[in-house]
Amino acid sequence: MSSEEKEYQTPSPPSLDAKKEHSQNPERLSNDSAEPQKHPLDQAEQDTSPSKPHDFGPAPDGGATAWLVALGGGCLFFCCLGFSNSFGTFEQYYLTHQLRGYSPDTVAWIGSLSAFLQFAAGMVGGPLFDRFGAKVIRPAAVVYVLAMMMLSLCKTYWQIMLVQGILQGIVMGLLQFPAFAAVSQYFDKKRAAALGVVVSGSSIGGIVIPIALSKMLNNSALGFGWSVRVVGFIVMPMMAFALVTVKARLPSRATSFWIPTAYKDPRYVLLIVSLLFTFLGMFTPLFYLPTYAVTRGMDPTLAGYLLAILNAASTFGRIIPGVLADKYGRLNVFALGSLGTAVVVFCMNLARTNAVLIVYSVVFGFASGSIISGASAAFSICCENPADMGTYMGMGMSISALGGLIGPPVNGVFVNQYGEFFEVSMFSGAMCLVGGCLALSTKLATPQGLFSRI
Repeated sequence: MSSEEKEYQTPSPPSLDAKKEHSQNPERLSNDSAEPQKHPLDQAEQDTSPSKPHDFGPAPDGGATAWLVALGGGCLFFCCLGFSNSFGTFEQYYLTHQLRGYSPDTVAWIGSLSAFLQFAAGMVGGPLFDRFGAKVIRPAAVVYVLAMMMLSLCKTYWQIMLVQGILQGIVMGLLQFPAFAAVSQYFDKKRAAALGVVVSGSSIGGIVIPIALSKMLNNSALGFGWSVRVVGFIVMPMMAFALVTVKARLPSRATSFWIPTAYKDPRYVLLIVSLLFTFLGMFTPLFYLPTYAVTRGMDPTLAGYLLAILNAASTFGRIIPGVLADKYGRLNVFALGSLGTAVVVFCMNLARTNAVLIVYSVVFGFASGSIISGASAAFSICCENPADMGTYMGMGMSISALGGLIGPPVNGVFVNQYGEFFEVSMFSGAMCLVGGCLALSTKLATPQGLFSRI
């Protein structure tokens, strides 16, 4: 009989031996027939369903496209967090010009609200990127540049609060968290290092913007309006480059907007609380170091440069710990960064001369540089699907951002009440210490345990 005839031969009735075998071993026949053959139309429908992330292969962990995405994310952080890290220069200027009659804690509410909203808006910005990709960045970039130009026209407290505190804060969250999520899709084994490169953009922005602002505000005839507009013109090309390079690698997620089940993971909850306490303390030098330096007799222009020095050191504090985190554990590096920052903040009131203040800025910049990039890398251990990374980071950091909202105004009350910074350094250092201890305790909720490299 030919092979074709064998292929199309009608099946013969079961033999007596087959019936006997079935009666002796019925489970074997039932298992063989458990998976019925699918209809071709059903198979076609399955092929057109949304692809899973693993269908696109593992993250490339490098290559021109991946590093361009990281570079574009760095540009977004240059424009957003780099500008936010310059608020100490703004506060020192506001207290002696437009807002001369206001207390330090009242002015600090502007920066703290902006710092809170740029992370709280991640509750929306992260899921939006997971659902719609890089398209969410474009309108946010346009609004951010417009807000910068609007700030240059502000003269009263509530005008500045609405523009710099609220509008810019919200838009920053819609820009930064898509950058986090996009880079996380392109990197896996080198994710902490890549996120360190992205967040280091804020350090570079924190170098350029405070120096430019301090020089223009204190040593030129430009005035506040044109000084801020110049910063807006610096931001424009950076935003344009980010719009071209930042893009998603995985398909959009079409399920629920948020993932409430994430809050059932004890590791995730502990990380959120840990970052909240760390935020309560770590923003203190970023807000008050120039003001504190002026009280110690430093020239206002040089005091404005302290933030640039701080951010220059934080560039290395973001990249080097990121590389180490991929080797020695992301939770380990995040916890050590929080504990190291606590020690440095405790010592803030001991820096009393120009030379010591400059050295202090370098040490604090390096120690605190690993916190934001380290936290974003630590959150990734709780997320199994890279396509959900933006949602996880946004949901987590939006709650932790309450620390950035509360911390600076509380410290402003201490300054206003006691007229010095000892109480400020003690309170802020204690908060960072609690955050670092909670980060270490997160390891107890992992199968690997406290002494693992995770």
